[in-house]
Amino acid sequence: MKGGGVLGAAPLLGVLAGLCGRGLHGRYWRMATLVVETQFGPLAVTAEGGAVTRLSWGGVAEGEADAVLREAAAQLSAYDAGRLEVFDLPLRVEGSAFQQAVCEEMRKIPFGYTRTYGEIAKALGHPAQAVGQACGGNPIPVIIPCHRVMGARGLTGFSGGEGVETKVALLRHEGAGGFLI
Repeated sequence: MKGGGVLGAAPLLGVLAGLCGRGLHGRYWRMATLVVETQFGPLAVTAEGGAVTRLSWGGVAEGEADAVLREAAAQLSAYDAGRLEVFDLPLRVEGSAFQQAVCEEMRKIPFGYTRTYGEIAKALGHPAQAVGQACGGNPIPVIIPCHRVMGARGLTGFSGGEGVETKVALLRHEGAGGFLI
């Protein structure tokens, strides 16, 4: 058919791939992003396939928010207001098994506490430098609290927001920054 007509399967899949994420077994699902204004800057949280998959600073709202994304926004607002210490959201960390294990260890660090890269490395049986790289690759900071991970001698960098200043602000917000005065 020339001119108008039905879009063929290959171009249609290309369009869908641009609008959706590919999940397990090749299924597609819609991605959506909400932006939550916080004292730490605007946090763009993305959910797809019924789980939070990404959090970044800045960004724009996109797509239609589902219940998971609306709950994530509500919990981020509550955290910002000092009313929430533990996030309870379905998360999906896309990455290697090691990246997922480091993220799981970071999730175990309680509000207001810190651990060192070395402590996490010992728990996982990997070098501290590898743990540091995995922390820097955390796709869901704040919710997975990589800001609570320190170097052996104290404060280290942070890949979110305005870098180490944002890390300090998050730690102070949690009451873990007393040593930072």
